[in-house]
Amino acid sequence: MQSIGKVTAFPRLPEPLLGLDELARNYYWTWTPRVQALFETLNPNVYEACSRNPMATLLGVQQSDLDHAASSPEYVRNLNAELDAFHTYMGRQDTYQARATALSGTLAYFSMEFGFHESLQIYSGGLGVLAGDHCKSASDLGLPFVAVGVLFSQGSFHQLVNADGWQEETYEVLDPRVHGLEPALRPDGKPAKVFVELPGRNVCVYAWLLRIGRIPVYLLDTNVEENRPEDRELTARLYGGNQEMRVMQELVLGVGGGRMLEALGVHPSAYHMNEGHAAFLGLERARRIIEARSLSFAAAIEELAAGGVFTTHTPVPAGNDAFPFDLVDRMLGGYWYGALGVGRDEFLNTARHDQPWGPTFSMTVLALRCSRFANGVSELHGQVSRKMWSFLWPGATPSEVPITHVTNGVHTRTFLAPKLADLLDAHFKPGWDDMLEQPETWDGLDAVPDEALWGARQGLKRDLIAFIRDRLRRQFIRHEAGAARVASAAQVFSEDALTIGFARRFATYKRATLLFRDMDRLVRIVNDPVRPVQFVFSGKAHPADNPGKEFIQTIYRLSRDPRLEGKVVFLEDYDMNVARRLVQGCDIWLNNPRRPLEASGTSGEKAGLNGCLNFSVLDGWWREAFDGLNGWAIGDEREYRDLAAQDEADAFSLYDTLENQIIPLYAQTDESGIRHAWLQRVRHAMTTVGPRFSMQRQVIDYVNTLYRPAQVRSATFAAQPQLAAQVADFKKHATAVWNDVRLEAHISGGQGVLAPGQPLAVVARVYAPGFTAADLRVESILTRDNGDDVEARHDLIAVESGDGYIDYRGETLIPEAGTFQVAVRVYPFLEAFAYPLELALIRYA
Repeated sequence: MQSIGKVTAFPRLPEPLLGLDELARNYYWTWTPRVQALFETLNPNVYEACSRNPMATLLGVQQSDLDHAASSPEYVRNLNAELDAFHTYMGRQDTYQARATALSGTLAYFSMEFGFHESLQIYSGGLGVLAGDHCKSASDLGLPFVAVGVLFSQGSFHQLVNADGWQEETYEVLDPRVHGLEPALRPDGKPAKVFVELPGRNVCVYAWLLRIGRIPVYLLDTNVEENRPEDRELTARLYGGNQEMRVMQELVLGVGGGRMLEALGVHPSAYHMNEGHAAFLGLERARRIIEARSLSFAAAIEELAAGGVFTTHTPVPAGNDAFPFDLVDRMLGGYWYGALGVGRDEFLNTARHDQPWGPTFSMTVLALRCSRFANGVSELHGQVSRKMWSFLWPGATPSEVPITHVTNGVHTRTFLAPKLADLLDAHFKPGWDDMLEQPETWDGLDAVPDEALWGARQGLKRDLIAFIRDRLRRQFIRHEAGAARVASAAQVFSEDALTIGFARRFATYKRATLLFRDMDRLVRIVNDPVRPVQFVFSGKAHPADNPGKEFIQTIYRLSRDPRLEGKVVFLEDYDMNVARRLVQGCDIWLNNPRRPLEASGTSGEKAGLNGCLNFSVLDGWWREAFDGLNGWAIGDEREYRDLAAQDEADAFSLYDTLENQIIPLYAQTDESGIRHAWLQRVRHAMTTVGPRFSMQRQVIDYVNTLYRPAQVRSATFAAQPQLAAQVADFKKHATAVWNDVRLEAHISGGQGVLAPGQPLAVVARVYAPGFTAADLRVESILTRDNGDDVEARHDLIAVESGDGYIDYRGETLIPEAGTFQVAVRVYPFLEAFAYPLELALIRYA
């Protein structure tokens, strides 16, 4: 049949069930199991077939299902109770925002992907799930917050693993209305529509509104009739296509998203770019400032950067988008002059990153230029990021590079198993989930009896094993396996065996095959008749990542090895549903990336929250969390130059710790089968991971260290219209004359051995034509003899000036015993700078 269009007919809900429509249209249901149960109860088979999507469930059930529910007093009573709870949540006034006056205006959050629920496949992995959790906690905290992303009509791919173990990708077309989305409307009630300039044409962009509790999320869409067929494909697939497609998608997000908020009447006081994909937002904000105030491009950058926040997520160079200049010329050729009034070189230099193969236009560099507040996503990742991007601040020590860190967290109610949530509700103080980030909240775990905690944990393992068996049976049937093999799925795994999970993106640096390095040893471990162990793997490789696909194939084939079959399984089509099942039902969560390439990693946080103990390399979040009692470490806290040596050392540590510590502890049971010593670690893991690595703590950290300072700085620039131009002019002047600056310095009284706390007199002379003493900061710094970090810093005071020179004097205190390097440096400085080395012009004596 040749179709001429598509319509969606929503069901006629019986009057007692009208509230179901309201609940289905707000993704509050994604973290409220009792609301999910309302839709599952209508028809469990339809609910599961619809990937647990409430709106799709309403479209898929029969009228008789609805009538039956409407005639059930218990069902209607439960529905009304959940409606009341939802309305209470939405109308709460005593939120963190109200108590702390957290934000002074709206914060706009831009991300290429969002993971709210497995049924809405507009996420690829951890970055998207993190963004989804960020929105959920912003809603819980009552923040004035709006998010912008892209509605990918085919989203991310579904993964099928063929009979030979090779990953194959399939895509499904997404119907927005089936997911509870509605057209985003302008203040006058008309659909919001903007245009983005691409070579030779303007692309029309609409937006869909997705409600995440109190938070509006606007998802951009080019799949509209006004556009050419190829432009309708721009928002088809997440991370699909070549570099040209990537540039166009990022223009839609950054430029189109900025314009969309303007069309919707949303005027944020600060902007957060989650990864470099959104960096073109800075150019759009600059265009608006230039158009409204006739500022120069440089001054516009100063003004917009004042309220800019940027989060970098990857320490892997390939994970940071960078485009060749000739591609940028083709895609944005007229933009810099026509829209920004700036020449090509100045424009390209705003994002320039020189590589061995030539200069590139780096989206991370552009985002850093357009933000005065930047962070990595764990303490170690902050350190790695400061080194990685230190070339933008030449002369600064790595510790001085202005990139801080906010360690990632997870949205507790989304990932905490309902069985455990019920236990906590029964033993914690009422309203405990409003105080998730406070350690004392979790003291209530001490009151949970071992029998109850063990029963819940074992119930989750039984649920996981049933899930694994069902998924394997379906997979075997799809592979047209024989009846015996299909039947064998029902015997896979035992609830008495130590169950270890490994699930994540199959990038090669995550070393999914490390466990199989010593096959003889692994075979002995999994086949121990007294202390059995079983492993479940899951994860996707990028469609273009053949080495990652080969890792999947290797594990799949090994799972068919008679020595491992039934003890090692690979589950296809990893998504948020599979992730929840695994982190809730496994006993151990295995993670063995090459340190320090795991920026943060949040799956282990979800596992620890559920009492699944982490067994991980000391990288990302686990480096901060591990205390010796809440899980186990693989390897040492060090990096290797020789990757083979690193693999060998980590594999040895993995096997040794597993055999000599983890398995023996799990084997300790009482006469009733309860593992009390194991539960001590489970309890400790939950009390350490629960508060410190909650998304609630993370968002509060963003408010205090990034959002609020960005709003204050942005307000300062808004209140002083001339300030941006003054800062830009000062930077232009300082850069132009900096080559003429000279600095001489010496330690007064000579060098020698001093006692800790004893002052060291320093004298300096700066030759700085074009500068006054007020324009410069001269300081002495101490570094350890074998280190880069600044141990002490002291300003030198201008004491005399003459024809082009300024003399400075000061004292440096030796903080403690040791050998130190003493240095003196000068750099341009304005009180209006966000941080001292903002201009990144530094000269040492």
